[in-house]
Amino acid sequence: MTAPDTDNDRPVALLAGASRGLGHALAAELFDRGWDVVGTVRDTTARTPLRELADRSGGHVTVERLDITEPDQLAPLRERLAHRRLDLLFVNAGTTSNEQTPIGAVPTADFVEVMVTNALGPLRVIEALEDLVTPDGLIGAMSSGQGSITNNTTGLREVYRGSKAALNMFLRSFAARQADTKRAFVLMAPGWIRTTLGGPGAPLTIEETVPRVVDVLLSRRGTPGIAYLDRFGQTVPW
Repeated sequence: MTAPDTDNDRPVALLAGASRGLGHALAAELFDRGWDVVGTVRDTTARTPLRELADRSGGHVTVERLDITEPDQLAPLRERLAHRRLDLLFVNAGTTSNEQTPIGAVPTADFVEVMVTNALGPLRVIEALEDLVTPDGLIGAMSSGQGSITNNTTGLREVYRGSKAALNMFLRSFAARQADTKRAFVLMAPGWIRTTLGGPGAPLTIEETVPRVVDVLLSRRGTPGIAYLDRFGQTVPW
């Protein structure tokens, strides 16, 4: 791992789930805006886009190992990061299955996999690392417009919708427990993007979406409380 070229004026972000796709794009955008970034990947030996970004970053982007479905990895990560102070902690995680299957017919193992990856895992990361976040820092997670109960008028993708609704509830509960802090909390609904998860038919590109997502996240710094927002900064109904 490359030692960081220390610059105390640079804010620090930890992005969980940053190996490629949306997570890597968030890391690159923050780095381009003058941030130091710690990005997590499941396999630190793999030649991922995040690793390539780290190699050319002059030590301002570092790579750590974390599979958010493996809670035993959290304590070692917390220990390795004990010297860092985070201005932003953001968890980017998402998987799906059984998109056309009514929820009652979803196999139990598939249900558990999606719920652990999309809802339980992110909050375990946040709970484990939140003490590294500055008192006025930002904690967030990648949600989805499909996590909105109000906006669900079609059904389908039910296990995915339920996992993101659960994520929203869990982060809202976490924020409620910190109601006396100055921290900002954001659930981000970025839109339907052409990623491995979104598929080739999605209308939005990573390149056009990520700068807007970062704009919204950074605009929330210094604003206590929780918000569920789209890429334009508009509130998504719970």
